[in-house]
Amino acid sequence: MDKSETKICQNCNKEFTIDASDFEFYAKIKVPAPTFCPECRMIRRMMFRNERAWYKRTCDLCHQNIISLYPSNTPFPVYCQKCWFSDKWDMLNYGKDYDFNKQFFEQFKELIKDFPRISLENDSPETLINSEYCNDSWDVKDCYLCITAGGGAENLMYCDVGVIHTKDCCDSTWIIRSTNCYWCIDCYDSYNVHFSQNVNNCLDSYFLFDCRNCFNCFGCVGLRNKSYYFFNKPYTKEEYFNKIKSLNLSSYQNILNIKKEFEKHKLNLPHRYALLTGCQNVVGNNVRFSKNCFSCFDAESDIENSKYIVYAGLGLKDSYDVFNAGTNSELFYESISVGYNCSRLFFSNFIWYDGLNISYSQFCKYSSSLFGCVGLRNKQYCILNKQYTKEEYEQLVPKIIEHMNSMPYIDKKGRVYKYGEFFPPELSPFCYNETIAQEYFPLTKEQALEQGYSWKDSEERNLKIDIKTEDLPDHIKDVKDDIINKIIECQHQGKCNEQCTEAFKIIPQELEFYRKMNLPLPRLCPNCRHYQRLKQRNPLKLWKRKCQCNGEKSSNGVYQNTIQHLHGNESCPNEFETTYAPDRKEIVYCEKCYLAEVV
Repeated sequence: MDKSETKICQNCNKEFTIDASDFEFYAKIKVPAPTFCPECRMIRRMMFRNERAWYKRTCDLCHQNIISLYPSNTPFPVYCQKCWFSDKWDMLNYGKDYDFNKQFFEQFKELIKDFPRISLENDSPETLINSEYCNDSWDVKDCYLCITAGGGAENLMYCDVGVIHTKDCCDSTWIIRSTNCYWCIDCYDSYNVHFSQNVNNCLDSYFLFDCRNCFNCFGCVGLRNKSYYFFNKPYTKEEYFNKIKSLNLSSYQNILNIKKEFEKHKLNLPHRYALLTGCQNVVGNNVRFSKNCFSCFDAESDIENSKYIVYAGLGLKDSYDVFNAGTNSELFYESISVGYNCSRLFFSNFIWYDGLNISYSQFCKYSSSLFGCVGLRNKQYCILNKQYTKEEYEQLVPKIIEHMNSMPYIDKKGRVYKYGEFFPPELSPFCYNETIAQEYFPLTKEQALEQGYSWKDSEERNLKIDIKTEDLPDHIKDVKDDIINKIIECQHQGKCNEQCTEAFKIIPQELEFYRKMNLPLPRLCPNCRHYQRLKQRNPLKLWKRKCQCNGEKSSNGVYQNTIQHLHGNESCPNEFETTYAPDRKEIVYCEKCYLAEVV
């Protein structure tokens, strides 16, 4: 089509636009235009990814005790990672003939009802050295409760959402090539940095926001190539260290007070409308070294010609609507957790390594030409896990697509799923609040049930609390060795909506880390701590706004510009799409006005 088209989302009933370029992409991969809006499509995919709702159970093959994403009462078998990747069972034994009297998704539901699931979604468990309590991770050593860590990551605890080439860090999110960091978010190439966000090449600093090449700085926003700055003011080296010493950063209460002061300080200085580094023609946030990308978030290195991408990178090209994807891959659509030298993956999740021409499939690798398959390795020309010849496969797939359109799946809320839609949420083995959908788009139980999603009620834990939160020592120097493995009450006490575990323990290497970094003990369980970090990141949404530079000052009169900008004393005319909602309190500047102030 040469024109854009406005449609009504069949899920939220809101209007959304399909551009002419979108229609070109859909024609290129031969799929129909979507009937769900981009946000509803994203949420639907997210409902198939559980990262941190874990359960104790036994492996249904070797009968060893394991940690699993699935509780013991699941209708399907669950295998430990070693058994799942072994030759002890044959995935093709679960194959089924295609039945044109049944809807495709009903047949797929029958397949996955009996098919064994992998306990944790680690593709290569042999690369997890002393790191059995990690999920969606690879090539890591001595890591504990980490999500999506890899690339030689070592000695990490409670880190998540993209932790690559990083060592000796704790409680951090999206941290790359960094060491000795605590509570850092979107941190690159940094050392000994704590309580900081959007930092690059920083050293020996606390409470930084959007700083580059800074060392020995504290409570600073938007600095470049600076040292010995305290709340954006320069000091001598001696003055700086005297101020740091007086803060007593080993005290939990002092850290809380500084956090509050720092949050107020951030509101007094301009924020860049989007974090785009080395990009050309990109709309989104936290995207690096990419071009021709729109509505993309958390994308790292060489993404091209893509749209509606979240958490992807390393050479992903010509793709739409994917979460957690990339590495020398192309032509992905409506998929989640896919990548590594793959091409033409549609409506699928967890397709690892060298996948080609795969649709409506899960947990497959080193395979090609699959439709509606689960768990296959080194296979081709399979449908519902049944082997066909090349000629049979190529004749049957078009008939199945036609059948999906003539006999669509209709869920309990009346949403229609023809060919071109991702799996219905009813096929997810997880409840809404067990998945990352709850992290990025939180719902109450009532809201989730109203939208036709399942919900997991909190189980009665009957924990014997050894230490109440209020009884924890304020200062790390007062923490005794016997804190190890005691059950500590989470400050939220399970009353939040953040997958709270109600209690937590301090493990030996964790206590060693806090003492080494001279940091106080946390008061929240790891899940609640993750949610607090996630709240510091901007949402996966865009709003059209205008630059708030109003000549000599910001439009709210809070910030005084340090130099005259190109637009003089007039308001900046630049408009943009940003992840800062219009009702946010931050001062948001366009790229030119922001750089004029920070460089």
